[in-house]
Amino acid sequence: MEADFYIQCKGVSIGYKEQSTASIAVKKDISLHANCGEMVALIGGNGIGKSTLLKTIAGFMPPLSGELLLRKRPLSEFPAAELAREMSFVSTENIRVANLTVRELVGLGRFPYTNWFGRLTNNDQVNIDRAIVQTGLSGYENRPINRISDGERQRAMIARALAQDTRIMVLDEPTAFLDISNKYEIVRILHQLVYEQGKCIIFSTHDLNTSLTLADRIWLMLEDRVVEGIPEEMASAGYFEALFRNNQHLRFDPERDDFRIIREKHGVVNLTASGQEQIMAKKALERLGFEVIPAPSVPPSLRPSVSPSSSIAVIQQPKGWNITFQGTTQYVTTLEELCRSIKDISIQ
Repeated sequence: MEADFYIQCKGVSIGYKEQSTASIAVKKDISLHANCGEMVALIGGNGIGKSTLLKTIAGFMPPLSGELLLRKRPLSEFPAAELAREMSFVSTENIRVANLTVRELVGLGRFPYTNWFGRLTNNDQVNIDRAIVQTGLSGYENRPINRISDGERQRAMIARALAQDTRIMVLDEPTAFLDISNKYEIVRILHQLVYEQGKCIIFSTHDLNTSLTLADRIWLMLEDRVVEGIPEEMASAGYFEALFRNNQHLRFDPERDDFRIIREKHGVVNLTASGQEQIMAKKALERLGFEVIPAPSVPPSLRPSVSPSSSIAVIQQPKGWNITFQGTTQYVTTLEELCRSIKDISIQ
């Protein structure tokens, strides 16, 4: 029996259909699905077709072939007004209309429900108020959108989609061009909407770390195919390495759920430490290009004063660090001094 997916692509080809020329396919034979109560992250390189896929799913572009289903019904059968009550779309477009307030922008999300005159009912106002509160825009209602920050404007765009009151929200890189604080706040809001309101949220992103820690499903666009799955299985299957198959300087780190730059190793450090100092020292030494081998933690009174001359040994002391190399021991008091000394050793 076929699973009851809320939205599904079955062998879909996406691209551009021009009247005067043949169709131009961006990606072929795409099979994906998503359900309500899922946060789906669409990942892929620049120019690979993420925006085209999202616009096709949202009904702005027809698929070149295959079936695109919403509640087991072909998307092409939905009248525009009905589809607008099922699915909302947030683009990367930066709206800067003079004199348009935040509340007026959010109110545009009620267009599928208003009459010919566009009059907002009490129910419309309730939905607008709720969307403003949910996106943390209380107090900004009367501000012109061209006089608020990029992060606040992006929240307003999401609030407009929320006011539209749809089961599915499709967002094209909603965190692009935002600072770190606003980026994570936007993702937090989306994650909250999934688990509190059961929405299906599909968004494209380049932030692999956030996707792997928060998304329920990954849609991964590669050069030769499009694959999907839960984050853990995708990582285990090695799909993320294929994102940068031609880049020999990057590798996917499954422990950190992110890519790391492959650097030439400068040597090996035997690290004897404990607690937070061990964690910080290990990170700092790895950043400098050293392989770190943690040594068993022992009380300071029993720690050796000299380690083998063939390696670098870093030993935590009550108020600093001992660095032993080629029979010589140096004492430093801070982690910054430790880093400078280790770098000096590496260039000898």
